[in-house]
Formats: sequence, C-alpha cells, structure tokens
Amino acid sequence: MLDKRFIIDHAALVQKNCTNRGVKVDVDRYVALETEARQIQQSIEELSRQANLVSKSIGKAKDDAEREQRKEEGRRLREEKDAQQGQLDRIAAEAGAIYRSMPNLTHPDVPVGAEDCSRELRRGATEIKAIGFPVQDHVELALQHDLIDFEGGARIAGNGFYFLKNEAVLLELALQQYAMELLVSEGFVPTITPDVARSEILQGIGFIPRGPETQIYSIENQDLNLVATAEITLGGLYSGQVLEAEALPLKLCGISHCFRTEAGAAGRASRGLYRVHQFTKVEMFAFTLPDQSEDMHNYFCDLECQIFDGLGIPYRVIDTATGDLGGPAYRKFDLEAWMPGRGSSGEFGEVTSTSNCTDYQARRLDIRYKVKGEKGTSFVHTLNGTAIAISRMLIAILENCQQPDGTILVPEALRKWIGKDRIGAAAD
Repeated sequence: MLDKRFIIDHAALVQKNCTNRGVKVDVDRYVALETEARQIQQSIEELSRQANLVSKSIGKAKDDAEREQRKEEGRRLREEKDAQQGQLDRIAAEAGAIYRSMPNLTHPDVPVGAEDCSRELRRGATEIKAIGFPVQDHVELALQHDLIDFEGGARIAGNGFYFLKNEAVLLELALQQYAMELLVSEGFVPTITPDVARSEILQGIGFIPRGPETQIYSIENQDLNLVATAEITLGGLYSGQVLEAEALPLKLCGISHCFRTEAGAAGRASRGLYRVHQFTKVEMFAFTLPDQSEDMHNYFCDLECQIFDGLGIPYRVIDTATGDLGGPAYRKFDLEAWMPGRGSSGEFGEVTSTSNCTDYQARRLDIRYKVKGEKGTSFVHTLNGTAIAISRMLIAILENCQQPDGTILVPEALRKWIGKDRIGAAAD
C-alpha cells in the first residue's frame, strides 16, 4: 500500500497512476474521507476531554441537583462521542477499502497501456531455430515417452492435476538442483517453505485469499490457504519485524508447491502443463534498502536469463505494461520462452517474472529496517523473481529439445542429475 500522506499530497498523480494501470479507484473520494475522518477524530478527542473534566467535577458539586446536572452533561457528551465514533468507523471502513485497492506507483520507464503495449527488451543467447520435421507439443511428447499422466491426475484430483512419471520426475528434481546450486553460489539463503499461509500474509503480499475474484485455494474452517507461490511465504517471513540496515540486502530462495485455481483459463494456449492447479517452483526473494532495489531487480532478471541461457532455451525479456503489472509491482520483467509446439508455428509463453514491489508489500506486512545510531525505522523494499517454474520449464525443454527420431535431448547442464543425455528409445 502507499503512504497515506503521499496520496493526500499527490492525489492527481495517484489517480493518473490508477488510470494507467486500469484500476478503478476514486482517489478524490479517499482524500475527502480521510479529511473528514481527521476532523471527526479531533471532535471525538475534544468530547472525550470535556467528558473527563465533567466526570472529575461531579465530586465538587455543591448539592444533589448540581451533581445530577453534571452527570447528565457527562452522559450527553459520551453519547455524542459514541455517535461520532460510529460515524468515524463507517468512514474508516469506506476509506480503507479504497486505500487497499490502490496499486503501487509505477516506474517512469514502464510502457503505458494494456498487455499488448508491453515492450521487448532483449533476447537470450540461444536463437530460435527452424525445426525441419513435424513438431510435437509437450502433451504429445509426454504421451509418447510416458512422462506425464493427465488422465490419472484428473481421476484423482480433477482437471488441471497430473502425475509426473519416469524421466519427467528426474527432470523436475534436476531443475530444482540446477536452480538452487546457482542461487546458493550467489549468496541466497536456501529454504523449503510451508505450502500454507494465513490470510493476513496473503493480503499483505497482495493476493486475495477469499471471495469471487480469488485464485487461491482456501482451507475450510481454517484461516489458512494453499500458497500460489513461495513469494507469499518468503515475503511474510519477516512480517512485523525490524531488520538491521547492515544486514540488507537479504536474499532468500525457496522451493514450494504452488496451488492456483486458474479460474477462467481455457483454450489451446492453456493445454497440458501451461495452466495447471499445482506445480513446483523455485522462487527468489529479497529485502533491500530503498536505494538498492532497482539494482536488485535488474540482478534478478539477469539470474533468470542466466538460468535459461544455461539450458539452451530461446527466450525474450518483456518490460510489462502498466495494465498488466498487478497491484504490488512497481516494475515487472517477464521472461517468455520459445515453445515450438504452442500455436500453429510456435509462440513465446511466459515462464518467469521478476518484480520490484518497493515498499508496497512492506507497508502491508509492517517490515522495517533500522540504521544503527539513528532514531526511527523505515520500510524495506521487497522484490520477487521466479528462478524456475517447473511445469512451464518442462514444456520449454520437451518442445525445444525434441529430435527428428522422436527422442528428447537432455540439456547438458542437467545431465549429471538425470544420468542420461537423451530421453527415448534411441538412448537405450
């Protein structure tokens, strides 16, 4: 969330930012409510002061009549105070709803507009190569090599769930090792996070845990939800804490299962593993000082590129437009991998993203830092980035590494964990 004083002092700028991001928010209404609330609060404090004075004066009354008169005056002041408190509570509820719906501010270089206004920044080291044989998509390849059982998953848990089998299991484990090996060498603290989190943590990160718009699976009769990403658990790890400035930046990486309802997802672009209800992900997260966050964001993006370059997967980096940023992100880079089996002749598909959320999440989660020798605390900046989302990485590997004889080459970086260089009959 944004600083309230900043909103009031820069209402026009905040309103323009909301418009650019496609969020319907009445900033002027919020400012009016906040102004009215402050006035009512001052009146409540004055009524409370007067009521206390009257209460103290009752014992000094000259006779019973004066005493009753003062008691009556005290009751009147308290009733008026209670009435104004009720009015203040109603105003605060409306203002709070508007406040929580405001997105973060936006980096000045972000392209303005809907998703199709996003800008390509660069491409990876591996070029897209023409495939001189009939291309199979990952679903067909998985069936051919007995790698994924979508029908079995649907029988057990419903559509959108699946069993990984045989070399697909080894690929998932190898991708986790590959990503964690790199991140640990870069100074990230490795973690395996809980797969559930309380609603207040999800709200602090920027997810809607319950209600018609949620993409979250919630546990009935519990204030717990299955996490959609380790961003939720890593970001919530220091909620309510004060960090030492000297310890920042703090870099964490976490392995978690991710659960998403994917409501409304359909079509060939969502076929197979592209939009599923459960997958494994290795997530990067950082807590930084404000002047460190932009460099950290670029660093996260570079790490994502390094991971894909190391696997020989073609990709492009996208500077996400304002209308597709989501609430917490100040700026977001998407990495889209080339998927030859997607569409009629191949398409790019989003596989990772990294976002600089500045102090937006930290305000909601109350995560601060303190500079040694200085008074007071300030909010940290938070950043997140997907190192590897296993399900979509499997799509990219299977489709880009397929061979004319139907086999699938294992990327060289993963072979030490897979134990073979090729999936398929020709490798036997």
